[in-house]
Amino acid sequence: MPPAEDSRATRYTTLAPGPDFRHELEIKRSRFITVLRRVEDEAAARALIAELRREFHDARHHCSAFILGPDRTTQRSSDDGEPSGTAGIPMLEALNRRETANGVADLSDVCAVVVRYFGGILLGAGGLVRAYSDSVSQAADRAPWVTRQRLRLAEVPVGFAEVGKLENDVRSAGLHVVGTEYGAGHATLKVAFEDDAESLDRVRRTVLSLSAGTCEARPGGTEWVDLTPRA
Repeated sequence: MPPAEDSRATRYTTLAPGPDFRHELEIKRSRFITVLRRVEDEAAARALIAELRREFHDARHHCSAFILGPDRTTQRSSDDGEPSGTAGIPMLEALNRRETANGVADLSDVCAVVVRYFGGILLGAGGLVRAYSDSVSQAADRAPWVTRQRLRLAEVPVGFAEVGKLENDVRSAGLHVVGTEYGAGHATLKVAFEDDAESLDRVRRTVLSLSAGTCEARPGGTEWVDLTPRA
């Protein structure tokens, strides 16, 4: 399920596409294995939790926290058998307060699961809070993130024989191509840009110039797009 179009937010930070990110921490012989996954809805988040229960079936706890949506309105956490408030909430707080490169705390569409193997030494309530918080914070510090932004789209109908060259030329001109659709008789190149008149004019002028006047960029709605990865 894609982000809601009526969201007040126009951008947020989420995990870069790819495999789950994993990070392990050992504290007083207990192993804390943190897994981060990009998710679009609660079903996907709960699917990750179920997968890790099967993979680490002999672990004592599979604690979790996730944040969903551009406005971060859906937030859930679970202590999974740890003392109340010592695992899920600290994990959720670690996700909520993690600032990105522009100094804003805006992580979303991410699920964190911390698998704990008990090492035989009790950590106490304060120790558990620190352990689960640090596990997620350290994983978040090392994971690859991207900015996800809602952009305006332009659609460019183009012949099959010309679409490859035009796409390369448009990318070389610094425009953001989000994909190409193939239909009956022609392809449609999709170009994303900032939602303002100046950006739309630039896209139109660039497409006309690169196609020698044979192709025209037409308004095509909006789409959430992954931008350049950030630290």
